[in-house]
Amino acid sequence: MEKKNKATDRTLTPDGSAQDRVNSVDPFGFQRSKHFDYEAYEELMSEYLVVLTRRSIKWSKLLKGKSKVQRNVKIKRYVRKGIPNEHRALIWMATSGAQDQLEKNPGHYQSLLGAQHDPKLVETICTDLNRTFPDNVQFQKTANPCLQKALYNVLLAYGHHNPAVGYCQGMNFIAGYLLIITKDEEKSFWLMDALLGRILPDYYSPAMLGLKMDQEVLGELVKVKIPGVWQTMTDQNVMWTLVVSRWFICLFIDVLPVETVLRIWDCLFYEGSKILFRVALTLMHHNQALIQEAQSLPDICQNFKQITNGPFVDQCHTFMQNIFIEPGSLSMATLTKLRVTCRSRFVAEEES
Repeated sequence: MEKKNKATDRTLTPDGSAQDRVNSVDPFGFQRSKHFDYEAYEELMSEYLVVLTRRSIKWSKLLKGKSKVQRNVKIKRYVRKGIPNEHRALIWMATSGAQDQLEKNPGHYQSLLGAQHDPKLVETICTDLNRTFPDNVQFQKTANPCLQKALYNVLLAYGHHNPAVGYCQGMNFIAGYLLIITKDEEKSFWLMDALLGRILPDYYSPAMLGLKMDQEVLGELVKVKIPGVWQTMTDQNVMWTLVVSRWFICLFIDVLPVETVLRIWDCLFYEGSKILFRVALTLMHHNQALIQEAQSLPDICQNFKQITNGPFVDQCHTFMQNIFIEPGSLSMATLTKLRVTCRSRFVAEEES
């Protein structure tokens, strides 16, 4: 049941401004559910706003109006502590290499939009446009501007830029999130290129080998780091793809709260795919007792759904501190080694 604070009909937003409750829309344009707990949110934001204000001052001092940022230890530390929304597009572009690609390829995005379009690609993208964030006011046809047109352009351009991938479901949500933050088609396009081309290769290719492989890698990590959870999954004969594929393919969109997803993406653009493993391992490690209670497949599915809700994931700042502590050490070298093992297993299975 929704709690209401009768003393006020306004709620705080991450930029510190107030917002009418009757709008029931969060700062990113998402409509709140009718069960939204405003009281708990105001309590959470009153603490988080102190963090955001402190981070904003530090970032402004660091950037000093600069439009370019070099990757270094200090920037990495700052990214882990959170990027203020006003600097997100700049930092994502710089740390992911997207800005370099944009500058090296002037006019490339517009040339893709102006080229002859593949009718099949157009049809597939158009089918998903209305399914993309129907609960976000910025994607509704009555919005001005309506982000659906920008979303169509970004997906179409990317489909022609990377024909090996083209378009597949899940990409619309990623492009949509990028547009919400950057408010810029070309930047969103190059950030898509960084994510799908370099950070998460083969996640969205027709065979989705990268995605399948990383789900197996996660299973291997759970076996070592959270053996009780691994044993439960094994006992119930549940494949990892059943419970975590959405986490990976949508990069936690619609799985975790918006502010938490954006904090995850801050680190994802800087540190790469190992962040997805850190988040997944933290969710399971923190909730291992609940997962291990499962006595059946439906129990496991329900418990995995449950662990992505509640105060632990709502408190994004604390949650992000936890992802660098709870799973323990996790190097790219370890991931690379496990990926090689899992890939060879896939190849052997296909050949047999």
